[in-house]
Amino acid sequence: MPMNAGDIERLIKEGLPDAQVRIEDLRGDGDHYAAHVVSSAFKGKSRVQQHQMVYQALKGRMGGELHALALQTSAPVD
Repeated sequence: MPMNAGDIERLIKEGLPDAQVRIEDLRGDGDHYAAHVVSSAFKGKSRVQQHQMVYQALKGRMGGELHALALQTSAPVD
């Protein structure tokens, strides 16, 4: 069963409480999403580390309930 955008956003915000999250359903099928995540927790982290933090927040749902997620991550600009 696919995840909905609200569940993805909720999980990311639970894992990264200060995150600003925008989710887009890329195909309208509830299976292919893009997530834009901005969090101060990303400061000093590589892009790979930032993505790993988001995947960790999704608690193992990547590849199962959540088939595809295109990620754009960044730290807030001061």
